[in-house]
Amino acid sequence: NYKPHYEKVAKLFNGPNAAHPGRILMARVDCASKVNVDLCSRFSVDHYPFLLWGPPPKFANTKWDRKQEKSDIKLIDDGRTAERLLMWINKQLESSFTLDDKKYENENMLPNSTSDPKQVVQAIYDVEEATAHALQIILEHKMIKADTRDSLIRFLQILVAHHPSKRCRRGSAELLINFDDHWPSNLSLSSQDSSKLLESVAADNHKICGKEVPRGYWIFCRGSKSETRGFSCGLWVLLHSLTVQIGDGESQSTFTSICDFIHNFFICEECRKHFYDMCSSVSVPFKSARDLSLWLWSTHNKVNERLMKEEKDMGTGDPSFPKAIWPPKALCPSCYRSSSRTSDGALQVDWNEDEVFPFLVNYYGKTLVSSYKETYMESLQGRTQVGAALADDASSSHAARVPIGAALGVAAASCTFGALACFWRTQQKNRKQRKNWN
Repeated sequence: NYKPHYEKVAKLFNGPNAAHPGRILMARVDCASKVNVDLCSRFSVDHYPFLLWGPPPKFANTKWDRKQEKSDIKLIDDGRTAERLLMWINKQLESSFTLDDKKYENENMLPNSTSDPKQVVQAIYDVEEATAHALQIILEHKMIKADTRDSLIRFLQILVAHHPSKRCRRGSAELLINFDDHWPSNLSLSSQDSSKLLESVAADNHKICGKEVPRGYWIFCRGSKSETRGFSCGLWVLLHSLTVQIGDGESQSTFTSICDFIHNFFICEECRKHFYDMCSSVSVPFKSARDLSLWLWSTHNKVNERLMKEEKDMGTGDPSFPKAIWPPKALCPSCYRSSSRTSDGALQVDWNEDEVFPFLVNYYGKTLVSSYKETYMESLQGRTQVGAALADDASSSHAARVPIGAALGVAAASCTFGALACFWRTQQKNRKQRKNWN
C-alpha cells in the first residue's frame, strides 16, 4: 500500500524522466530478508514503513537509533502518503517541489552550475554519463576502423590513468585488455565479420562506467530544454578534468590524444572540424600540464564566443544557461585583471593566468575527485548493505544511485534487496576467481 506513494516521490528525483534529477536519492531495503538483519538492526528498524533522512555516506558507515542526541540522520515522522512525504522534504530543503512537476517544466528551479562552485560536485555523474555515451556512439556508428583504432586506444589509456571516476578507470582498463579480441589490428574485415564483432561486444554487455551507466539523464549538465547541454557539457568537463590531473611529461601526448579522439569520434561534423582547426593551430609542443589545461580552457572560451553569436542569431540557445566567458567573476574574481565590453556587447577580459590555472586545478580536479571519494567511494564500502538494489531495481522504483544532496532510505517489506545483494556478492566472488585463474 505504501509503495505507490513512495514511487510517486521517487519519480520526481530519480530516473530519466525525473523533474529534479539528483536532488534526492531514494533507496529501499527489505528488512524482512535474512540478509538484511544486521543492517536493519544497525538502524533500529522496528516498524514499517520506517523512513530515514540524511547524507548518503552516513548510511554506509554508521548506525542510528532514536536515542541519539546528535546525528546527521533523522527519522521521518510524517511520510505515510506521497503528499505528506514531499511536504516533509520541502521543509528540509526549503523547496517547493510538487507531485505534478514535469521534466524541463520548471526552468527557474534549475541550479545555476555556472556560478555556484558547489554544483560541480554533481558533475562526476555527468562525466560518467558522457564517457559511457561516447562509447555507445562509437559502437553504434561502427566508428572503430583501421585508421581510428590506435587513437581510441591512446585515449582509453589516458582514461585508465586519469579519469576522475574510479569505476570508469576500471572499465576502460577492462576494455583495453579485451580490445584485440573485439577489434584486431587487422581490421580489413567483411561486413559480415564486422557485424559479428559488434555482436560479440554487445554480448559481453561491456559498460565502461558500470552496468547502470548510462542512466539516460544529466544532473550538473542538464539544460532547461532536452536538446541543450547534456553530452557536450559532460565531455567538456571530462576533458578539463583530464588536463588538470596529468603530469607535465604527459601533456603533449594527452593533447594529441584528445585532438585525435574528437576528430575521429565526435559525430557533429562542424564541431569536429572547428576543434581540429584549433588543434592544428598549435605550433609548439606542450611541455607542462599547466600549458595544456590553459590551452583547453582558452579553446573552450573561443567555442563559447562563437556559439554565443550563432545561438543569438538562430535562437537555439538555452535561456537558463546562455553561453558565456568562463569562469565568471563571481567564481574567480582573482582570475580577472580587468574587463570591458566591446561596441557589440562582447566581454573582453585581461586574464591573470597565474590565478586561472590553480582555479582550474581546484574546480576540475580536487573538488570533482574529492567529492566523488566522499560520496560514491565511501558508499561502496556499504554497497551490499545500502546501495546494491538501486541500479537493478531502477525500472520499478525509479531509484538510482545518485548520492547528491540528501538521501532518503526507505525500508519496505515489498523490496527484493536481499536477492540482489546476494547476486552482487556472487558476481564479485566469481570475478575474483576468474582473475586468479587468469
